[in-house]
Amino acid sequence: MKVNCKVLLLAVLAFFLCIDATAQSGAHNAYSPYSVYGVGDIFKEGSAYTRSMGGVGIATRNRRVINFTNPAAVTARDSLSFMADFGVIENNKVFNQTTDAGKFKSANNTFNISDFVLSFPIWRSSAFMVGITPFSDVGYDFTSHETDPDIIGKTGNVTYQSYGQGGVYQFFVGAGATFWKRLSVGAEFIYYFGTIDKVSNTVYTDESYRAINSGYTMQLRGTTGKFGLQYEQKLGSDLSLTLGATYRLSTNMGGYANVYRFATASEVSDTLIFRTDTLRNSGKLRFGDELGVGISLSSGENWSVEFDYLRSDWRKSGFDSYQGTMVEGSSSTFRSTVSQSFRAGFEYTPNRNDIRYYMKKVSYRGGLYFDRQYYCLDPSGRNVDAIGITLGMTFPVFKGNNGITVGLDFGRKGNFKDRSMVGEHYATIFVGMNLHDIWFQKTMYK
Repeated sequence: MKVNCKVLLLAVLAFFLCIDATAQSGAHNAYSPYSVYGVGDIFKEGSAYTRSMGGVGIATRNRRVINFTNPAAVTARDSLSFMADFGVIENNKVFNQTTDAGKFKSANNTFNISDFVLSFPIWRSSAFMVGITPFSDVGYDFTSHETDPDIIGKTGNVTYQSYGQGGVYQFFVGAGATFWKRLSVGAEFIYYFGTIDKVSNTVYTDESYRAINSGYTMQLRGTTGKFGLQYEQKLGSDLSLTLGATYRLSTNMGGYANVYRFATASEVSDTLIFRTDTLRNSGKLRFGDELGVGISLSSGENWSVEFDYLRSDWRKSGFDSYQGTMVEGSSSTFRSTVSQSFRAGFEYTPNRNDIRYYMKKVSYRGGLYFDRQYYCLDPSGRNVDAIGITLGMTFPVFKGNNGITVGLDFGRKGNFKDRSMVGEHYATIFVGMNLHDIWFQKTMYK
């Protein structure tokens, strides 16, 4: 048996880095004012390879990388190959808003691990994968001051503070098999886990008024399944058409939420509200299902183009009742709805086997996407959308199919018709390393 120690060492190192990322506290993994609702911003699934193509992957079959967007794609591989994928992501954002009070602008940047996945063959045309990626991120921090002179004249200066952090990760185990050399099917078990903290404070300069501290800490746990298939049809000696589909089941989330509200004056604190909501099997909180379809056209390992569509129904999520700080009698600013995504991408490699010019062996990628979020403003129903373009390159390293992918995602999030809503402009940088080696190879000579 031949085992590449270099690949094994890098895989173990990436694993411990990923575990450290899930354990960190006191820092934002991501930052967006729109993450105030529900479980925050849903993380776009996929490695740096698929993200640099606009986020496609449902119909992608590439034996050189792990495509965990569709569990059926795990079968696209060399029969003896061990594969690993490790990625990091940096978000750079600028926020602006125009209101009656004037124009406001701010900026923020965050860094996080995006994925760690391992994959290896099981038997003949079947394969296995295991990994961990973020599912959602919460990160925001707002401060405002009371401007109504009638209120200030009675209470003095009043400051309102709201902040939140945390998120949900997903650990998944999947397998797939190919039948008749054309049809690949796959299934995936997903375990969700994470903690979300949301806090709101009201502070008075006049000490005769008590400061109000309210919010909740929510711990979420849940399991679900995802299924996928891909059908590949040869159209010529090199040309192939691939159809793909995925479906993730909706699931009721378990865990609990500690809801609180305190009134504090000097060193004395009175408990106005403190209760624990048990979520397990109650149906109070529910993650929406997701249906995805895709089609791709490729010519060997020279070029490929793909288009994907995804739809996820969150209307019965139950997060409307957990909006804001859950103060009794408060109304929700957002409400759950149906999310949709349209994604298109391409890949081009001039000559993967060129021995003279390294840049001809580099893979070049690009893509476009439009994402409608799983929440909208209530009661107006204004949607929150994101639109962007992606670019990326994979540089071969070491030997064989090992490579480092560097990608960029430029986009805008908000409501494109209503400028009073916060406009979020972002430039996201993601870097991924895909490791590929032949394992369990019999020694031919001694």
